[in-house]
Amino acid sequence: MRRRQQNIARLAATEFDALVVGGGINGAVSAAALSHSGAVVGLIDARDFAGFTSQHSSNLIWGGIKYMEGYEFMLVNSLCKSRNELLRAFPSTVKEIRFLTAVPKNFRHRPCMMLAGAWLYWLLGRGMTRPPRLLSADKIKAAEPLINTDNSRGGIEYSDAYLHDNDARFVFNFVLDAMRRGCIAANYVESLGARREGGLWVCNARDTTSGETFTIRAKALINAAGAFVDAHNDLCGVATEHRHVFSKGIHLIVPRLAREHRVLAFFADDSRLFFVIPMANRACIGTTDTPVQSPLSAVTDADREFVLSNINARLDLAQPLRPADIIAERCGVRPLAVKRGAQTKGDFLQLSRRHVIETEAAQRHISIFGGKLTDCLNIGREVRAALAGFGVKLAPLPAQWFGEADAATRAAYFKFAQRLGLGHMPAGDTGEMLSERLWRRYGEHAMPMLELIAREPSMAQTLIEGSGVRRCELDHLAENEMIVRLEDYLRRRSKLELLISRERLKSRRGLSEVCARLFGAQAQDKHDEYFNGDAP
Repeated sequence: MRRRQQNIARLAATEFDALVVGGGINGAVSAAALSHSGAVVGLIDARDFAGFTSQHSSNLIWGGIKYMEGYEFMLVNSLCKSRNELLRAFPSTVKEIRFLTAVPKNFRHRPCMMLAGAWLYWLLGRGMTRPPRLLSADKIKAAEPLINTDNSRGGIEYSDAYLHDNDARFVFNFVLDAMRRGCIAANYVESLGARREGGLWVCNARDTTSGETFTIRAKALINAAGAFVDAHNDLCGVATEHRHVFSKGIHLIVPRLAREHRVLAFFADDSRLFFVIPMANRACIGTTDTPVQSPLSAVTDADREFVLSNINARLDLAQPLRPADIIAERCGVRPLAVKRGAQTKGDFLQLSRRHVIETEAAQRHISIFGGKLTDCLNIGREVRAALAGFGVKLAPLPAQWFGEADAATRAAYFKFAQRLGLGHMPAGDTGEMLSERLWRRYGEHAMPMLELIAREPSMAQTLIEGSGVRRCELDHLAENEMIVRLEDYLRRRSKLELLISRERLKSRRGLSEVCARLFGAQAQDKHDEYFNGDAP
């Protein structure tokens, strides 16, 4: 909390090369790319970082195989290239995973055609992953007995990538990286609009936790507000060629279903790809694709019925999944870029998922439309190039401006962990070791946690019952991760809210200790705010 307050004071006192409005994946990666280029960068978000669309993804880092049916080969090629970069740069976080896809008998394409498409997809992916293969219905059943193959004519198996941790954590690590290179960032700071004044953008901002207002000055303004890009442009008097339309996608988190650690892919009743994705010891099922008018949407009974009915029809479960089996829900609104005046009703599912970077050089303004986790590096580079095009002096962008620490740092960390015996200490019930978990979440900043364990072995003890959280993490979380609400930690800095129902979380031992360390005298208020909806 103290770091956040210091940053808010610095936001008001600094003249920035660029102010980024929005701390989802687009804003986070833009801030990181610019900070690595030597720019003086400010970053604000009206909610928590990754607190809207970026926390509701499928957790997939994929090249977009489904876009090939629409012949968007250039998009798929670009996404595959970005996916491969992320696989190489984040080996502990972005991992290859196999997809097992069952094709129904009445489907528009035969399995052999699907295999041909999967081979082309593999080639566009530069052969980075394991190659695809064709499977008969019997082989699908043998590989995963859970799949109902009565209506299957076979299928394919291919590879893509997924986030071992949650999407919000992936986004937040870009924010942390930007801050380590000088970016001044604060969550729960709302932009009330901005105006040009004396060659600068003057942004009126409000700290939503205190209600205090202040101004931020910057040479350029980057609108990375995601689903709220159009609304913020209206506040600033900026006209654009593009606008957003919205598609609601939901996922349901249920107990683990599949036997092996793989993604089960089906074609839902509306012919869209439909997934059962592993999430620690749970399964994430979805997604839907429903046109909505507002970015503020919620899961409905119809959404739940669609997901549950589709999965129950495609799996041989001892008991059909029911609403009572739902542990958590995710509801995200995808902002899709379209040109103003374009008609979208008749072919909504065919709308391109491409992002658009729209610039206004005279005003030094950038709007980011669309965007995906997989495509984030391209967005960072394009925003950096756009800012340089405005005449803002930037250093060359280093080749490795993203990714985990170098091999020497990693080797030193794991050697120290081995001496402490942590290489053999499980971090939970997923088979991951504690040393691996700490490195995956915190990278080189996990080294002080090992030093803490070396001084006091009790710091390696599990803190929250039924989770991998250890006491050694608390100081880092409290001092560095700008956790304002308990939800910030349970939902975004970790994914505990997705794995443990809210009712069970409330009674878990150790949660009160977490609240005390994160919030001090406000611990009970923050606890009640989360569980009871009571404002502190």
